[in-house]
Amino acid sequence: MAEAPCSGQSSEALKKAENAALEMYRFAALMLGNEAEAVRLVENTVAAVEIDPCADPRAVKGLVRDQVLDGALAIMHSQDPASFGDLPAAEATGCLDDDGATPLSGEQLSELMTVSGRGPLREWLNRLTQAQRAVFVQRAVLGQTNADTAKAINRISRPAVWTAEAVSSLFRQSLCSLASALVHSVPATQS
Repeated sequence: MAEAPCSGQSSEALKKAENAALEMYRFAALMLGNEAEAVRLVENTVAAVEIDPCADPRAVKGLVRDQVLDGALAIMHSQDPASFGDLPAAEATGCLDDDGATPLSGEQLSELMTVSGRGPLREWLNRLTQAQRAVFVQRAVLGQTNADTAKAINRISRPAVWTAEAVSSLFRQSLCSLASALVHSVPATQS
């Protein structure tokens, strides 16, 4: 009796798929600001994706991630289409240079999402327009480039006016705003 093809990979693939779904839920919740909506989006996306059990788990994760991203952007765009139509004004000077910006590590994101850090981060995210939030989460959490972020937004935004430069400017503005919000949320210590 022959062994089923890729039978040894199925448990590993299932574990990776579960981890990817959890990661996509966290990402979708940050994008949408609504945990119930994030769960629905991830469940519907995973249910709709045809996955070959013998496929490379990294390719599957990328496919699911792209579809969750597109779904989140479509929801955000429907909630506030005007924010995606208004490109940020070019900054004369920025407070940060994002050339060396890297995605938040799982540890850093977990720290920001702990009981003590969750409030200030969520409050700050909730003050952003949908476009600002979409740019920040794609760049800081997913680690996408300015060009990839612009391309993703242009898939749902009409007219497709987003450029890598516009994303870069908005991301720098967001980083400055977050830094300021976090500094102001820390209680002053007495000497």
